[in-house]
Amino acid sequence: MHQNCFVALDFETADQGRDSACSIALVRVEKGRIVQREHHLIRPPRRTFQFTSIHGISWSQVSDAPTFGELWPQLAACLEGAHFIAAHNASFDAGVLRACCEQAGLRPPSQPFVCTVQVARRAWNLRPTKLPDVCRHLGLPLRHHDALSDAEACANIVLAAAQDATAGFARGR
Repeated sequence: MHQNCFVALDFETADQGRDSACSIALVRVEKGRIVQREHHLIRPPRRTFQFTSIHGISWSQVSDAPTFGELWPQLAACLEGAHFIAAHNASFDAGVLRACCEQAGLRPPSQPFVCTVQVARRAWNLRPTKLPDVCRHLGLPLRHHDALSDAEACANIVLAAAQDATAGFARGR
């Protein structure tokens, strides 16, 4: 499953709008090891914060932060050469990435998204598969709704699934 290089990504959003990213984290994995961690606050296009109680981020913390469009050129480098982008409940993060790119007039990355909810269901037949449940199953640390902690957990889910698949393949011979 894990080709040589992938990036796990997590967004936190300020409001219901998919373009309201207020925090992003990217964790780059090469040859089975985490080699880069990026975490940034983002100034969303509106001052409305509906989800502060979930992630703890408020307008006062991001009012001087760069916009997604200002930040993306530096973050895009983290995706260079990556085979895929991993995210937990990937349709959400893919939607946020598309909406933020569109709002900033940028082309979204071409890599496909791999959903770690699906990875966990296939690899370990887990239910429920919320991120805290999967992390508990794998013994991974997690500060849920901290973008960097969530992205790192996603990277480790992909790595654990790949390792289990490889071990199962080796045993099956």
